[in-house]
Amino acid sequence: MIEYLIGVDGGGTGTRVRLARNDGGAAALLATGSGGPSGLMHGVEAAWSAVLEALQAAFATAGLVRPALDRMAIGLGLAGVNNKQWAAEFSASNPGFRDTVIETDAFTTLVGAHQGRPGVIIAIGTGSVGEVLTAEGKRREVGGWGFPASDEAGGAWLGMRAITHAQHVLDGRAPGSDFARALIHFCDRSNQARGAHFDSHHDSMFAWLASASQTSYAQLAPLVIQHAASDAAAGQLMLAAGEEIARIAAALDPDGELPIALCGGLAAHLQPYLPEPLLALVVKPHADAAAGALRLIDQRLKGKQTC
Repeated sequence: MIEYLIGVDGGGTGTRVRLARNDGGAAALLATGSGGPSGLMHGVEAAWSAVLEALQAAFATAGLVRPALDRMAIGLGLAGVNNKQWAAEFSASNPGFRDTVIETDAFTTLVGAHQGRPGVIIAIGTGSVGEVLTAEGKRREVGGWGFPASDEAGGAWLGMRAITHAQHVLDGRAPGSDFARALIHFCDRSNQARGAHFDSHHDSMFAWLASASQTSYAQLAPLVIQHAASDAAAGQLMLAAGEEIARIAAALDPDGELPIALCGGLAAHLQPYLPEPLLALVVKPHADAAAGALRLIDQRLKGKQTC
């Protein structure tokens, strides 16, 4: 007996879960929960650990004791599922859920945003990816190749370009500014938090770069957003991100006929920097990727029941 349905949105920075009761009708949402990153680039064990952490938080919020996993079915939209080896290893390591659906986070975002109807999504968080579902039911993905080669306009992409600007300032190739100083001080503080202290900003940045991950670079994105209105360099980074989003949209729907939902943690911040023609197609997402994953596992179980 499957008592609970779980929808998971797993990214490179964090995990969000929706917990619903399986009552045979529409899945009734009970609570949400969050945990650490569960993108598969962090490893299969870490991904399942983060999912279970977020699930435990959801049950705690609902005031329920978490039952055995075999009384649950779970839908997961995860960053990194496009890597078939990672996806297979993740699926094989299922800790005991009775039934699973594992999809890309792009597709679960699309299902949540447009309620399963045709449309385009461009998800911009730690990374970025776009996907379209056409009126003919065909799916296609653009981007999502992974950091650092892809993920244009995402938080890590912005952070990497921001730190390049800070390096130019330290070298004397660009004038100093509050934006550059904020980036440099961020590196200093990160090193100090690890117990490392350096005699110069130059040495401190080298040390930060040596251990920087996708998540580390994404943590710089809020500084870009914070200074974009007052600093030319930060503003140009945001405009460049807007242009990258426009290229993704044009590749997904060249005729510009489908509604486009911008999703993810950076979407609202980047929307004002989109080219004007693109803004006319942008709609508000109906729901998030965790809701999309929940819809997929619910549909899977209902499909089995009618077979």
